Amino acid sequence: MSKILLIDDDPYILSALQRELVQQWSGTTRPQIESFTDPFDALGRICTCDFDLVICDYMMPRLSGGELLKALSEVAPDTVRIMLSGSSAFDTVLSAINEAQAFRFLRKPWGADELAESVRLGLELRTALLEARGQAALPSVPTAQELEAERLEAEEPGLLKVRRDANGSIIL
Repeated sequence: MSKILLIDDDPYILSALQRELVQQWSGTTRPQIESFTDPFDALGRICTCDFDLVICDYMMPRLSGGELLKALSEVAPDTVRIMLSGSSAFDTVLSAINEAQAFRFLRKPWGADELAESVRLGLELRTALLEARGQAALPSVPTAQELEAERLEAEEPGLLKVRRDANGSIIL
């Protein structure tokens, strides 16, 4: 099972992305998808979990998508990175490719076919990268903690989300 991480400061964009990705797969082949609105929370998760593919917004508060994906390339170099942005300015695209070493750049609003093809090709690249390193892609087995977190999130959506203010303090 593939693991995909979505990062965007707009929860509506995350919901739309997740809906489209879920529609691409059926039954047991569907990937595990996690999403974050806070780039620092996402970076913390990346440090504890191995993801096959990350789709990240370019413009976010406190930490740009370029900076986040650059950090990701150092922590998890075999994770395929896709940049998403509402801007199609040449500088934005160039920064995404050069600074963040993005595999693809998708413009908002994205096309369903374009998203599906980019994700498919990204997952193929991830498999090729792992095989080149001699690490055959093994099915990911969720830990007991991950299963419990999924159960709690299903019962009480948002229960495991930590909200922070502009200074990084936790909002209760």
